[in-house]
Amino acid sequence: MAKKTTTTKKAAAQPQAEQVTPVMRDVDLTVEKRLVALYTLQSVDSEIDKIQQIRGELPQAVQDLEDEVAGLETRVENFKNEKDECNASIAKQDNDIAEHTEQIKKYEKQQDNVRNNREYEAINKEIEYKNLEIQLCERHKRDAKERIKELERHIEAALKLTERRKEELQMKQDELGDIIAETEKDEIRLRAKSKEQEQFIEERYLTAYKRIRNNMRNGLAVVTIDRDACGGCFSKIPHQRQMEIKMHKKVIVCEHCGRILVDGDIAGKAADLLKK
Repeated sequence: MAKKTTTTKKAAAQPQAEQVTPVMRDVDLTVEKRLVALYTLQSVDSEIDKIQQIRGELPQAVQDLEDEVAGLETRVENFKNEKDECNASIAKQDNDIAEHTEQIKKYEKQQDNVRNNREYEAINKEIEYKNLEIQLCERHKRDAKERIKELERHIEAALKLTERRKEELQMKQDELGDIIAETEKDEIRLRAKSKEQEQFIEERYLTAYKRIRNNMRNGLAVVTIDRDACGGCFSKIPHQRQMEIKMHKKVIVCEHCGRILVDGDIAGKAADLLKK
């Protein structure tokens, strides 16, 4: 019996491994520069925010104390004006009392020359009326004097409170002045840097940046991706979205919070700019 022979195909030669070459990104330099300018602007503005935080609530506290002192001084002035009015009223009541007293004397003399009881009763009613007028004037004087005493107490208390508030105001102003002196140079430099970066950003992007920044409690309008999440609201960023951000072809915002998103490359270039 003939020996059965089998033919085996030659193993096909394995193709030589292709050399891997890096994929070149089609980067829009204009967009990239815009993103770098936006992140640089954000970094500068964040430093300014830190200076403002160092000052804390001092500026508002100073303003509140200044308003309170002004209000107290106005109150004291009003009290003094009312006191002057009360003194003027007392003087007027004294004049009225003097006039009524003179008229009573005249009526009393007329009573000596009356011809009948009718005339006597008429004059007597006039005297009674004038005495009532005097009593009313005396009551008005007493009320005015009591009001003056009350006003003097209010004035004294307001003046003491004003002095205390002025002392507190001076302390706050000195404290704020010291902090401003320490940070003024840095703030002036940073604000100049902020204005410089704004020149490289189109008006519509700058307006959007300021709007987003004003709406965010922490003042962050441009953030990096941190651990696959938005550096502002920490929402997860899809992988495809991250790839688009790394391409630097357009300005991309977070779908959850609306902040502008950049990658570490943009942040690094911005950091290099700030070092210059």
